[in-house]
Amino acid sequence: MTRNPPALRSLIEAGDFTDTHIAHAGGTLRTFVAGSTGWSPGWLKFLYRVRSVFARLLRTAHPDVRPGSGGMGPDDVPFTPGRRIGFFTVVEGAEDRHLLLSASDSHLAAHLAIISDGGGRFRLVTVVRYLHWTGRLYFAAIRPFHWLVVRGMARAGALGA
Repeated sequence: MTRNPPALRSLIEAGDFTDTHIAHAGGTLRTFVAGSTGWSPGWLKFLYRVRSVFARLLRTAHPDVRPGSGGMGPDDVPFTPGRRIGFFTVVEGAEDRHLLLSASDSHLAAHLAIISDGGGRFRLVTVVRYLHWTGRLYFAAIRPFHWLVVRGMARAGALGA
């Protein structure tokens, strides 16, 4: 298994919540990322609308984020820090190895690493750090759905790869 990138290791050490989902697929990291970040079924869009109402009640800085990357193809996946994939910002990436993404708000910082371990094995690692007491409350409300979303992203990535 490929080791976690150094930036991810430091995020995990400082994180309040971490989980990992595994997917097996026959493609490249680019095709896996395009499939997983572009996944946006109707029920997920509905959850994000509910999230928007909840985020407004908590007065977060970015209440209206939406799922999906807008149909990004594998050749469009950026590995350059500062580039965007949906509401995520690229922190770092290495072709065919890993892509580390970040999304921050006033209440929490969320990171998603998509790592190719080789041999068609991909890991999606989520790290959340609470920045305010509302972050703990917010994540407690969405946590029951988190594994469904990441599992769906892993499946979509495998189909795209």
